[in-house]
Amino acid sequence: MKKIQTLLILALLVGFNIRAQEGIPVYFDYLADNYYLVYPSMAGIGQQGKIRLTARKQWFNVDEAPSLQTFNGNFRVGEKSGVGGILFNDSNGYHSQTGFKATYAHHLQLSGDFRSLNQISFGLSAGVILSSLDETEFRSVIPDPIITGTKNTTSYFNLDLGASYNYLEFYAHAAILNILGTGRDLYTLAEFDNLRRYLFSVGYVFGKGDFRVEPSVLFQLTEFTQEKTVDFNAKVYKDVGNATVWGGLSYRRSFDGAQFQQDGTLGEQRLQLFTPIVGVNINRFLISYNYSYQSGEIRLDNGGFHQITLGIDLGEKQENRYDCYCPAAN
Repeated sequence: MKKIQTLLILALLVGFNIRAQEGIPVYFDYLADNYYLVYPSMAGIGQQGKIRLTARKQWFNVDEAPSLQTFNGNFRVGEKSGVGGILFNDSNGYHSQTGFKATYAHHLQLSGDFRSLNQISFGLSAGVILSSLDETEFRSVIPDPIITGTKNTTSYFNLDLGASYNYLEFYAHAAILNILGTGRDLYTLAEFDNLRRYLFSVGYVFGKGDFRVEPSVLFQLTEFTQEKTVDFNAKVYKDVGNATVWGGLSYRRSFDGAQFQQDGTLGEQRLQLFTPIVGVNINRFLISYNYSYQSGEIRLDNGGFHQITLGIDLGEKQENRYDCYCPAAN
């Protein structure tokens, strides 16, 4: 029974954290003024450039636990264009992926004065990903022809497409990731060629003084598995001198559950992640930290997922900022 429970736990973990993670996984770093990492249409959304560095680590007590590092920058080019680039490294046990994405975005200002933000944006990212499976430590008493005993690496090309609408404190975004569907070719018995994911989010910043509240929602759908999740987010902002201190909470829940058996009883568990996040913007600099805790009876470890984001805004001038409380655009 213990062996069965272990296999079920691994199945839950695979279902919740691995199966749809080709490309950059969508965690909660977008809440740290990092929407470009998710939506290509946000490249160059503001009049200044933005650079963000993130590092995420899951389960410090577990060997070969998932970890992710990203480095991205996006900049305005002229009045109507934006460009950006993303480097990332994602490792999970014996599997890892490293990639680069380049982005072009086109912004259509719908108002006469650019400071009155009313803008529709479209973005396209093209990326190359190197996907690896390290089999050098695999051991089998009976020789298995599927196991090569080497580190296998393959590469593929894919596209992301996004659209955004920003109107003062209101915003809405949509994206299709991995449009071409082509994926890694490493697993003979478990290959599939449909990696497309669909994203949609909407939010609004309430308040005009030195205290503001920002509720938002993000929905994800993975086409191949039909896995669906939704994030319910709430952030608050407080201006303190030349700094803005902010914090919030995100709750992610899956629409689909995984069945498990424990002590002879069948149950079903859905992914539930609670993620508090805190941060501060001081002049051009940003630093934030979030911690995700997975609730439920079936967990690999009692620890959570830690992530830190560092950022800097370049070329920012007060007269070039939008006349709104819109942190993702300003």
